[in-house]
Amino acid sequence: MNETMKGIVKEQPAPGAVLRTDLPIPIIGDNDVLIKVRVSAICGTDMHIMSWGDYASSRVPIPMVFGHEFSGDVVKIGKNVTACAVGDRVAGETHIPCNHCYQCTHDNRHICENMKIIGVHVPGCFADYISLPQDCVYRISDSTTYEVGAMLEPMGVAVHGVAAAEVKGKNVLVFGCGPIGLMAVGACKTWEAKTVIAADIMANKLAVASDMGADLALNSMDEDFRQRIMDATDGVGVDVAIDYTGSAPAVQSGLSLVRKGGRFVLVGLPNKPVTLDLADLVIYKEITMIGVTGRRMYETWEQCEQILSSGKFDIHKVVGGTYPLEKFEDAFHALKDGCPGKMLLVL
Repeated sequence: MNETMKGIVKEQPAPGAVLRTDLPIPIIGDNDVLIKVRVSAICGTDMHIMSWGDYASSRVPIPMVFGHEFSGDVVKIGKNVTACAVGDRVAGETHIPCNHCYQCTHDNRHICENMKIIGVHVPGCFADYISLPQDCVYRISDSTTYEVGAMLEPMGVAVHGVAAAEVKGKNVLVFGCGPIGLMAVGACKTWEAKTVIAADIMANKLAVASDMGADLALNSMDEDFRQRIMDATDGVGVDVAIDYTGSAPAVQSGLSLVRKGGRFVLVGLPNKPVTLDLADLVIYKEITMIGVTGRRMYETWEQCEQILSSGKFDIHKVVGGTYPLEKFEDAFHALKDGCPGKMLLVL
């Protein structure tokens, strides 16, 4: 094994990043695993770090190797590691729990009080190698490609939201057709939602939503958007809406389209406070609102594998492009230009 590796580093508090070829390979502790990264995927968080907005500047110390969605091979383990072995093919859980706080000891490690995030608080996966605690390593089967393995983490966000929505037999509105929203559309269909309505403002993303099984794919800016949803639900409104945008207009519109007694699941992160008319949109309608973050460890991961093996869900339709690590800037530009789907970086 070489003593150095290549990786994408955020070196300056400004837009952009650099590819370094002289980074030290991580040194693992007794409870850690060293993984040779094979495929990484770009997330919205990485876009924030690349552009260096308020989210990144308030959270990410520099220099930092970023990226948090990946798959690869275990090449070294610490002396206390029992969860995996050298040679195992794995994906990584982004959230590193402390395993000691109230949430961790009450089966909620995904909302640990002392959470660290790879690629944000600790070095990430846009590099040849990454070190992770064994708690955050998820073994994937030999039949799961590295490309699919790298997408299990974002798919888990989608599936966690759909699970919270309890979609079987219901009319469901999915707001936002980025990669996670697209995977949510497919998960809703796999879990037997009655009708799945996808909403976005970009035609190319709505086209992919239709490919993922959406019964209706609607531009939320169209004048007849609300009427078409009411027509599709006999004038009642949807049973449940899931927002993957964090956009204030989407949240407000989604709440207005949920029927009385329905459910609203919030997954997308707003970039600023959202103002709501709680009386008319929530209280008088007796709507149940649920916030969802990350993936349950490891219930959600297992649900993802069940969906993938169902034969009803084709995750490859969500791949927007594949690039060598050295061409990372091209992948980021494609996302910035609105290319639908998940961008993958191959090492």
